[in-house]
Amino acid sequence: PWREIRAEGLRCEYGLLFGAAEADGLLRELERDVEYDQGSERTKLHIFGKWHNIPRQQVTYGDPELTYTYSGVTFSPKPWIPVLDRIRDRIALHTGHTFNFVLINRYKDGCDHIGEHRDDERELVPHSPIASVSFGACRDFVFRHCESRGKKATRHIKPIKLQLAHGSLLMMKYPTNVYWYHSVPVRKKVLAPRINLTFRKVMSLISK
Repeated sequence: PWREIRAEGLRCEYGLLFGAAEADGLLRELERDVEYDQGSERTKLHIFGKWHNIPRQQVTYGDPELTYTYSGVTFSPKPWIPVLDRIRDRIALHTGHTFNFVLINRYKDGCDHIGEHRDDERELVPHSPIASVSFGACRDFVFRHCESRGKKATRHIKPIKLQLAHGSLLMMKYPTNVYWYHSVPVRKKVLAPRINLTFRKVMSLISK
């Protein structure tokens, strides 16, 4: 069953978009057909003036006129491939939202991770949702309110923890990414890979 996840400034929907057998087939296709960025600045993050290796594999696909800047690196996406078209079409059928860009992260096991961040880049169409689809190992996904982070926290707001299952869709709606950071923390007991696809609506160079 689909469920709404609500908190102050947080609006999300979560449920299984694909059955187990279909999700297994899509995972096999993704593992076979997706080509991840290799050995360049695209495999690094720019944080506090220093470059760091990304603790996962990453690549972007999308419409040809788009660019997207993330952690100091500008991406020009690869052209769509059939497996991504099918996933994107299913999201549109279920949600009524269309997307022109996807960021794919592959976590080889529970040591691969992504730190707290917000998907709030200036290229995103204002107020557009982000559709996050997961395949493979179930991983923890943690939301943390911007005012309750770190030593300078001004409020105590409990984090919201989800488990993103194989074949699931998490729809992050406005204004979630204004107020809430999210992360996929290290889970060393997880031994299997996970692939996550975040579909976005990005403004074209013309409309920028």
